[in-house]
Amino acid sequence: MRQFKIAFFIFISIFIIDQIVKYGFANLGWDANGSVMSLKLAYNYGVAFSMLSFLAEYLKYIQLFIVIIGTIYLLKNRDIFYKYHIPIALLYAGGLSNILDRFTYGAVVDYFYWHYMFEFAIFNFADVMIDLAVVIIIIMQIKESRKQKNI
Repeated sequence: MRQFKIAFFIFISIFIIDQIVKYGFANLGWDANGSVMSLKLAYNYGVAFSMLSFLAEYLKYIQLFIVIIGTIYLLKNRDIFYKYHIPIALLYAGGLSNILDRFTYGAVVDYFYWHYMFEFAIFNFADVMIDLAVVIIIIMQIKESRKQKNI
């Protein structure tokens, strides 16, 4: 139960922060230009690097279906949730926030634009949280694998 409370707090915090920031960019003109990175409103109708943008109208339903399948899996495998509760909370917060964007704005609201020495895709805080979740899961898996080899 403790893990659920921690995960829920992380989820709510990340989700609310992300939605407030996106609202600022989408409705309050929070754009700012910098020499290394700019904060610039962009709408992503696809997924990473605008892939699958031809599915723009259906993508939110596809992604929501994937979240539902993942949730059913976690309900049936609670030990996995308890073990990975922090990255799961980050993953759900970022993923559901981006899905909410699709319902609210018709696309995902992006705003971080790296352009020093090379141009990188425009992304948002939710994307960073999703990436962080994946990195944490990979690190946990590597540590577990090494631990099992030493036994």
